[in-house]
Parts: sequence; C-alpha cells; structure tokens
Amino acid sequence: MIAITANNITSPLGWSTVDNYRAVASGQSCLRRYDGLWGVRDPFAASLFSAGQWETIMLDDRFTRFESLLVRSIETALASTEVDPLSPKVLLIVSSTKGNIELLDPAIPSPSGRSRSEALHLGNAALAVASYFRMSNLPIVVSNACVSGLSAQIAACRALRSGRYDYVIVAGAEVLSRFIVTGFQSLKALSPQPCKPFDIDRSGLNLGEAAATIILRRTMEKEKVEGWTIGAYDTCNDACHISSPSHSAEGCYKALKSVTKGVKAADLAMINLHGTSTLYNDEMEAKALHRAGLTDIPVNSLKGYYGHTMGAAGIVESVLSMHGIDAHTILGTRGYSECGVRHAVNISDMSRPTNKHIMVKTLSGFGGANVAIRYQKGDSA
Repeated sequence: MIAITANNITSPLGWSTVDNYRAVASGQSCLRRYDGLWGVRDPFAASLFSAGQWETIMLDDRFTRFESLLVRSIETALASTEVDPLSPKVLLIVSSTKGNIELLDPAIPSPSGRSRSEALHLGNAALAVASYFRMSNLPIVVSNACVSGLSAQIAACRALRSGRYDYVIVAGAEVLSRFIVTGFQSLKALSPQPCKPFDIDRSGLNLGEAAATIILRRTMEKEKVEGWTIGAYDTCNDACHISSPSHSAEGCYKALKSVTKGVKAADLAMINLHGTSTLYNDEMEAKALHRAGLTDIPVNSLKGYYGHTMGAAGIVESVLSMHGIDAHTILGTRGYSECGVRHAVNISDMSRPTNKHIMVKTLSGFGGANVAIRYQKGDSA
C-alpha cells in the first residue's frame, strides 16, 4: 500500500496547503488579465506570483526561479515529517513540462556557476534541487505534458513497490514566461479572461504558476492506515493527435474505467477533472464520464482558481481535493454557470457537502496521454 505522508501547495494564493484551501474555499483566485506583459502582443489571463512573493521564494543566485520554487515547496512538506532527505531510502521525482525554459530569454540571468545551456536541461535543474537537500540518490524527472504531475506519482508508486525506497518526494512546478504564453497563443488556446470550465461561454484556458509536493511512503505489511492512500492508477495513450484530445474520449474513458473497477459509483465522493476550459478538452471529458457511466458523480475543475499549472497541476489539484474531502467539501468550479458540453456533468460553481472518502483525479495531455488516480482514505475501499 502507498500512503501519503505529507504535502504542500505553494501558489500566488498562499505558501501552504491550508492557506490555499482557505483561499479557494472562499472563492479567491489570482487569475487576472495581462496586457503587454513580457512584450506579448495579445492579452492573456494568468495566475502569477507577484514581485514581492518572488523575493520571498528566491534562494541565492545559484538557483533559478523554478528551482527555488521547488525547494520552498519541498522544504515546507518535509517540515511536517521525520523524513531524512539524505537517506539512500529517499527518492526525489520532479514533475514539470517547462522547467527553466525562461532562460531562453537572454535578459534572464543564468544561475551562478552554471552555463545557460546547462541550466536549461530539466535534468540539471532536478540535480540542483537534489543537491540543495544533499540527497543520496539521483533524482528522476517526469515531463509528460499536462499529465506530468499524475505520471510522476505513478512513477513514485512503482519505485516504492520495488522495495528500493521507503519514501518518494514528488514535487512539481512551473514558472511562466513569454515563450510559454506565446506558444499556447499560437495554438489559439488561451483566453484573455478568467476561464470557465465546462461552461457554454468558455473561450480557452489560462496558465498559472505554482509548486506542489506530495510525499509518499511504502507501508508495512498489514499496516492499518487512517490517512490517504493511493488505491489505483492507470495511464492510457490513445495516440489521437499531437495537441487535440480524442473525439471518442477513448484514453480518458479507459483510464477512468480502470481506476474505478471494484468500487461502487455510489461510494465515490467526486472526480476532479482536468477541466481546462478549452472547447475540445471539456467535451472529451464529459464524453468519457458518459461512456464510463459516471455522469451522476459530482465533478469539479480547479482551473478557475489557479489556471493550468501544467507540471504542477496533477499534484496541486489532487492535494487540494483531498484536503476538501477532509473538510467534507467538494469545492465549487469557479467560472462555471451553464453547461456547455453535450453530455451533462454533475458540476456546480458552489461547494457541496460530502461524507465519502474516495476520489478520482484525471488529467489529459498532448500526444493523447490520459492518466487517472484513485485516492482513498482509511478503510474506504
């Protein structure tokens, strides 16, 4: 069994999971419209750290913004545990889609002691973070588009089940830049207004900066766990298109069916969806739910609070959803008003009560990647 030992969310909404939950539960968001930022011609909406917040986050000049953000999140998660990062039984897995990509801009200084080209490699960024904690093991990097945060957790589960490690620290982060924003704009995917997941008036996604950490551990045989555990996981690539989701929702449907096998639908508290607010993604997820017979299960999307945090999304959204269920709450979908997908989904802009303790998190990404994880608490399943 794989148990969750500790977690953290570091975002423009707060430095801890508790801070973030309180902000989201009260309806707060840092999404705002930006005109001309970084010289980007077209306006876009995003959730960005302020200059003052970056002053708090930054380490010394040996580390980039991305690396500093990861370190701050990992430090906060570790502080509530007795996990020794120096132990050979502890592994770090870093999840990100972009890493230090902002260093493509020559105006951004490269970290002291490293060349720009060296620092641009995501593996070297992970090594810098691991060296900060003086870790014994080489870190692993998972960079698999939007599904990276869940794929990294699956990699952690496999590492723990191998018996080589007692703990795996999974940390994901993204820092936005001109390169990232203009790239998404070239796909006609960004909205200049705060996003509206599954809504009839949705016009595209927003991007967001954040870091999140989840520390997993291998439990002892027959150990009774009262906290959250990972009950099942699956990944399915339907190889539909380099950037568009499957119109039949094949991969997402198969991943959902796999992780809900053996669990009664009535026992599910909720499904936290990818919910990017793009025309095709939301439609695809609604179809997957319909095909899987899960349209009556409460669902939500957290993109209206954070935007799409890419490599951090699978950790941010899983952690926050579990924290909500601990508070007997299914968080509302900010920006949602009227259903805009052909297959109805059980979604609301208001928070709803729950007394159940099993949830599913899904993500879908470029290249046809689809991942789902089932989390459960105690003896829920």
